[in-house]
Amino acid sequence: MQIGRKDIYWNYAATFLKIASSVLLIPFILRMMPTEMIGIWTVFMTITSFTMLLDFGFNPSFTRNITYVFSGVSRLKTSGFDHISTIYQTVDYGLLKGVITAMRWFYFRMAIVLFCLLTTLGSLYIYRLLQNYNGNHYEVYFAYALLCLINTYNLFTLYYDALLQGKGLIKKSKQIVIIGHTTYLIIASILIINGYGLVAIVFAQASSVIIVRWLSYYTFFTRDIKQKLENAISRPIKEIIIAIYPNAFKIGLTSLGGFMVQRSALIIGSLYLSLEEIASYGISLQLISIIAGLAGIYTATYQPKLAQLRIELNNIKIKELYLKGQIIIIVTYFLGGLGLLFLGEWALTFIGSHTKLLSFNLLFIALFVSLEETNLSIAGNILLTKNEVPFFKASLLSGIFMVICLIVGFSYSNLGLYCMVLVPLVVDFSYQAWKWPLEVAKDLKITVKDLINIKL
Repeated sequence: MQIGRKDIYWNYAATFLKIASSVLLIPFILRMMPTEMIGIWTVFMTITSFTMLLDFGFNPSFTRNITYVFSGVSRLKTSGFDHISTIYQTVDYGLLKGVITAMRWFYFRMAIVLFCLLTTLGSLYIYRLLQNYNGNHYEVYFAYALLCLINTYNLFTLYYDALLQGKGLIKKSKQIVIIGHTTYLIIASILIINGYGLVAIVFAQASSVIIVRWLSYYTFFTRDIKQKLENAISRPIKEIIIAIYPNAFKIGLTSLGGFMVQRSALIIGSLYLSLEEIASYGISLQLISIIAGLAGIYTATYQPKLAQLRIELNNIKIKELYLKGQIIIIVTYFLGGLGLLFLGEWALTFIGSHTKLLSFNLLFIALFVSLEETNLSIAGNILLTKNEVPFFKASLLSGIFMVICLIVGFSYSNLGLYCMVLVPLVVDFSYQAWKWPLEVAKDLKITVKDLINIKL
């Protein structure tokens, strides 16, 4: 599996568009949409991120196991992996066919569950949120209905991502993402200018997802792959699910905990704060998410390679890639954070925005929390290459503790927006923020000398 600088460059471009697609629309959104509608838009984005919880950890597990298959393994294991030769690597297409069938079986069922949740509990949440909304309620409901449909389809076809990433088609997958999100930006901009508001954004999102999935299918399922899969005898679905399920379940609990840590503040906060405050918080986090995405690109690009290096027992190369990624994280947050802190508000004023960023102090804390969460996420991904999930209990407990602290904080204090940024900081640094990066340092035997000698 060859992953080089071109893959990194394409990943930078794709990740920037993927994360910043909404932010790049800000000049149109802030000029054409009232602040309350921006608050609803922020909630819509949180609901979209919530839908990925129904993946329940299977996508990274599927991706990792697709990498194992293309690296030459002949069986999938519940824990650990079989060591393979770096010279004689043949693909077991029967195993690959079984994994693909298992992915389709799993995501079809999860998509049905998601649709039921969005149309029942999700609709009730939107109804509750609109009690203090002065805009057109029918427009919001129509946009939400479309959001339910496209998120269901997106989850059903999520396994295309695992196929492309697992095979190491990083550059091609990122080119597809760029095409999809460019389409999103063009359609959304035109429709927002013409006054379609929330419907414009959701319709553009739907167009992007459909294009990305269509191109992904034809990129992976080449004539050669199709022919080999047709001639192969598929491994039983049950065998695949049994091998993948234990760690996927743990990753799912980890994702649930991570969602509660990172997103519950907005969901819970929207029930206590005004839509104007939620809009300010949401816009600030969108800008911070660009910095976070760019900071983690280097390590994320090499994730399939890191999985392969594990089964080749090449920890020295894993250490090298991890430490290079750490340097990029620090530099990106330092430069991006300074720009946002000192130029962000000026930029919004320049484009005529009525929605403001968080105050300087709140924005600084939010940046620091994001830096810690990005570092924690990368440490977790490094540990996952061992096909083990040691952090799922801690993540879930942190999430539960986060929700409790947020509810108590909003109910019995006047901290307001400060509650949304301080609670994640306290919860993370009570354990996870230092625990898993320390475990990576132990696992890779990182020394002070390694830190001094690392080169980009």
